[in-house]
Amino acid sequence: MADPNIEQQSEIHRFLRHHALPVSIISIVTFLGFFGSDVTLWLRFDRNAILSGEIWRLLSGHLTHLNSSHLVMNTAGLVLIWALFGRRLSNKRWIQSIIISALFISALLLILNPQLRWYVGFSGVLHAMFIVGCIYDIKAGRWDAKLLLLIIIAKLTWEQIAGPLPGSEATAGGNVIVDAHLYGAVAGYLIYRIFKRWDNKTPSSLPEQPEKPEKPSNP
Repeated sequence: MADPNIEQQSEIHRFLRHHALPVSIISIVTFLGFFGSDVTLWLRFDRNAILSGEIWRLLSGHLTHLNSSHLVMNTAGLVLIWALFGRRLSNKRWIQSIIISALFISALLLILNPQLRWYVGFSGVLHAMFIVGCIYDIKAGRWDAKLLLLIIIAKLTWEQIAGPLPGSEATAGGNVIVDAHLYGAVAGYLIYRIFKRWDNKTPSSLPEQPEKPEKPSNP
């Protein structure tokens, strides 16, 4: 028989390992939020600063927020996405998704939104994560993921035609840059295609499969 203490420790280890990424992200954005506008000004996506060579803002801008309510909105979104799709990819692939989508969104904001002087928030990256996880769920045969995909497409269409969802700007405490959501969704689809191409080159790598529990050893 397996030692129940060892089995319990193994379960705790798997739980901590699986949730380490969202906990780390929430800790980072909350830590940055405590410093207020001074740090935000140094880290936010700022067009003139980026064009002057401060390229770290292409990434760091997505980790800063307008205020506490904006931060809470995005951390709640991250928790929801992780609950829905967190086990669909490895932590390594999620980190790659976050970095690629953040850079992609920032690049398109620079190129396609020249009137935008600055931007903050994790919502664009959240849209990328949602699309990546949703497509993997669909490929795994989850019918409800198709409904979620239709909902997010409807939301993006509304935002492009009518502007931000009612109440979203009041909750966030500032303007909602809906193009960042669209760019994030496009990034999510492209990231899925990139991962599939990588997997086809390395058939032994199957990061989209959910993590399987470890089997206890019998003495």
